[in-house]
Amino acid sequence: MTTNTDLERRLEALEARDLLRLLTCGSVDDGKSTLIGRLLYDAGAIPDDQLAAVERASARYGTTGDSPDLALLVDGLEAEREQGITIDVAYRYFATERRKFIIADTPGHEQYTRNMATGASTADVAILLVDAAKGLLPQTRRHSAICALLGIRSVVLAVNKMDRVAWDEATFRTIERDYRVLATRLGLEQVACIPVAALHGDNVVRRAGPTAPWYTGPTLLQWLEGVQPAVDQRPSGPVRLPVQYVNRPHAGFRGYAGTLATGTLRADQPVRVLPGGQRTRIRSVEGFSGPQAEAHAGQAVTVTLADEVDVSRGDWLVAEEHTGLRCARQLRANLIWMDEQPLHRGRQFWLKLASRSVPATVTRLLHTLDITDLEQRGAPEGVPLNGIAGVEISLGAPLPCEPYADCTDAGAFVLVDRTHHGTVAAGMITDLQRDIGAPVAPDHEGRAAQKGQTALTVWLHGDDPARRSALLERLDGALFAQGLHTYRLPRSLPGGLGPEALLPLFLDAGLVVLADSEAPAPAPLPAGPLLARPVADDDEALLDELIHEVLAHQPGVS
Repeated sequence: MTTNTDLERRLEALEARDLLRLLTCGSVDDGKSTLIGRLLYDAGAIPDDQLAAVERASARYGTTGDSPDLALLVDGLEAEREQGITIDVAYRYFATERRKFIIADTPGHEQYTRNMATGASTADVAILLVDAAKGLLPQTRRHSAICALLGIRSVVLAVNKMDRVAWDEATFRTIERDYRVLATRLGLEQVACIPVAALHGDNVVRRAGPTAPWYTGPTLLQWLEGVQPAVDQRPSGPVRLPVQYVNRPHAGFRGYAGTLATGTLRADQPVRVLPGGQRTRIRSVEGFSGPQAEAHAGQAVTVTLADEVDVSRGDWLVAEEHTGLRCARQLRANLIWMDEQPLHRGRQFWLKLASRSVPATVTRLLHTLDITDLEQRGAPEGVPLNGIAGVEISLGAPLPCEPYADCTDAGAFVLVDRTHHGTVAAGMITDLQRDIGAPVAPDHEGRAAQKGQTALTVWLHGDDPARRSALLERLDGALFAQGLHTYRLPRSLPGGLGPEALLPLFLDAGLVVLADSEAPAPAPLPAGPLLARPVADDDEALLDELIHEVLAHQPGVS
């Protein structure tokens, strides 16, 4: 019989074990969910009632015959079970005698790369799966690059389905050699390679034994229990507290709540408020159960201040002497683009970092990462779905932040579309500057990019002004419906001037300009492409041709 004292002792022992956050990633059908299911099953971490539910689900969705389909332990969505794939991120907790674990099972489909990035954002270690029969695939490289961008430096390459290649050592060594080259280029510091057969449990918790006498390294669980990931700098760093909520339950109390990002917070400690810059001291630290002597990184707390200073949601409380977190108006970052519509220069967003949102404009596309060879390609026209790019961003208000490498909480952000309010990118700050500096006058390309289009001229000429006018009117409506900023120039101006007199002004404004006259268009134009056409016999064919050609010049318009 278990007494309360025994239970308390066990809970205390469990609490004393360190926690490792890890994720599984890799290409689709490499066996990520099966591996986690096998790890939980062989480690004895599945309750009897949950195992019984999996056995029942296996009869309907399973792919392992009479045996329980252990992948169903983490593939809980109906669509996942029907398709046999992972779509959402599934989290599972288990513990051994040496360590506690939180596992994030992430999808391998390229379509769900955003979910993989979500799981990787909180992980210390990555388990990257590779099908022994397929080797390294594009999604293997993409997931490895995302892990590196998010600061994961400890990776174990689980070469799965070794039973399908008869546990051939040469196959394993080839994959191991290729991945170590990849890991070196990405800066992954700690890499282990383990051959496994997740379906049968070989080298997951128990050793493969005589089937792989050439492998003498640890099993996957042994490696996970012994790995020491990159040192967590949060406890020893300076105080950084993002204010999430102003807590004012009654007139006699005003507290500022948030999760302490780094450092240790104590009463009477001097702090600064950012972006305002006011200086004050911590009066008290309030926890869930009331006042406490101090708070450590990762704890949710409420603090009260000694002085009446202006502090709002989105502000930061930082150590008085800390200079790393500063207010930027322009920054450079690496982005993981998550929207089906490509990213183009000039597009505007809300940038959300911690609990603060500011207007943001992508002013430059610096480079993209080619997944095939992990080389940076400079100055792209656009960034496609699941692309990884370096960008420069201008902010509409001062933003307290710092490089992601110095503090993940103060350097990680998301971009939110201003129209549909969906999250379209995850970003990691690489560099920032306090002020934009002397304003640079934009050219016609910059103004057009801000509108998400290319400035150009459509010029119709011919003898029939009524037909020209009717065609331009219909063209104007069609292009406007496609989201383009257009302007139709008047045929004549005071003083006998023609439309060519105003043309440079509207092109410099970044517009799609529509004009007509009896004479052909003047040459050369001040900027942008020229689509000059005579009014022919078939108005419908000419209209379709012009619509197609104008849209062909536009970025991201279909």
